Amino acid sequence: MAFFKAGSRTFHYSDRTVGTGPTLVLANSLGTDFRIWDQLLPKLEGIGRIIRYDKRGHGLTDVSEPPYSIQDLSSDLKIITDHAGLERFLLGGVSIGGMIAQDYAARYPEQVDALVCMDTAPKIGEASLWQDRIDAISANGLESIADGVMERWFSASFRKNNPAATAGWRNLLARTTQAGYLGCCSAIRDADLTEATLSLTVPTLVLCGAEDGATPPALVKAMADAMKNASYVEIPNAGHIPSLEQPEVLANAMNGFFRKQGLI
Repeated sequence: MAFFKAGSRTFHYSDRTVGTGPTLVLANSLGTDFRIWDQLLPKLEGIGRIIRYDKRGHGLTDVSEPPYSIQDLSSDLKIITDHAGLERFLLGGVSIGGMIAQDYAARYPEQVDALVCMDTAPKIGEASLWQDRIDAISANGLESIADGVMERWFSASFRKNNPAATAGWRNLLARTTQAGYLGCCSAIRDADLTEATLSLTVPTLVLCGAEDGATPPALVKAMADAMKNASYVEIPNAGHIPSLEQPEVLANAMNGFFRKQGLI
């Protein structure tokens, strides 16, 4: 783990060199930090450098007052990739991290050699849904929605068989800064990346947990079907964050995709 300052804000990230292959940058989901990738990383093949980071108001990265936009968050990612001296890399993201990745690839296509979009879409839910969540959290705190979020994040079997892990990830959600969480909710509420995402020509792997209760497989597959150069993989026995439930299956899909593209 490492820190750097850009202007008045401190960013928390991880930069690991593990080989001589391409660099992979990963963006995490709403209410999590970059530890969601821990189980995935050892299973990836041919990657030379891995950069993960905590987005604004999450983990150990500074918070700013909401609302945010997806463009604000992808600009934060540009600060990180510039700090790391990256010119070209592979980019992956889950949930809002996938929206950040879509926007980044549209804004900086010359930098992204391949895109991995997990449990995400160009538009996620109606604005009223996100406003209702913002209002509920503003009134009652993140703790009030935590149990419902776990049902969307994880399959029923995972919650039954892994009560300690489920409780731990629930703790992470509940301890996220409220301003950071609400800021990201407003970013999702206001985002419709359809035009930009459907214009992408970069090779893209789109994945979704078969039991995702936040971005259902039909929504995610529709994104893949509409894109110019995308393939779709559904991950069985997984909810909204496959890297936590099925890291080996996710890694196999990513390894195969990168290999097919001649990237590893």
